[in-house]
Amino acid sequence: MNHKRVERIWRREGLKPERKGHVWAYDFVACRTEDGRPIRMLTVIDEYTRECMAIKVARRIRSDDVIHALTELFVLNGVPEHIRSDNGPEFTAKVVRGWLERVGVKTLFIQPGSPWENGYNESFNGKLRDELLNREIFYSLKEAQILTERWRRE
Repeated sequence: MNHKRVERIWRREGLKPERKGHVWAYDFVACRTEDGRPIRMLTVIDEYTRECMAIKVARRIRSDDVIHALTELFVLNGVPEHIRSDNGPEFTAKVVRGWLERVGVKTLFIQPGSPWENGYNESFNGKLRDELLNREIFYSLKEAQILTERWRRE
């Protein structure tokens, strides 16, 4: 691992995960069912422990779905201090940013076109694609939800 590069990223952003619950990251992964219909997956990880907190699987995931998924996680695991994401519309929506501010979570948005700034989540999403999505044919949304949750728990 190139430690110098990692340290430079943390120095520029000024935030290295220091303990469980300090920094979470979330992002989307897309795939399709066998009939060609799209599926979106919201992945949420704890950057310090590298634990996948949840993978929400649905046909569409909007900003209110993001809030609902995070609410469940906050109730079960506590509220993180920071949450890192790209600048997707579901993450930058006023309703999401306002809600996160009200519950006391600071947002960390990566620079556009710089996925390496969300490296833990991008690495996790690559493993998800390699180990599950590229090996399975999903015939329904329910099958995708069940197999994805089974994979996440393993």
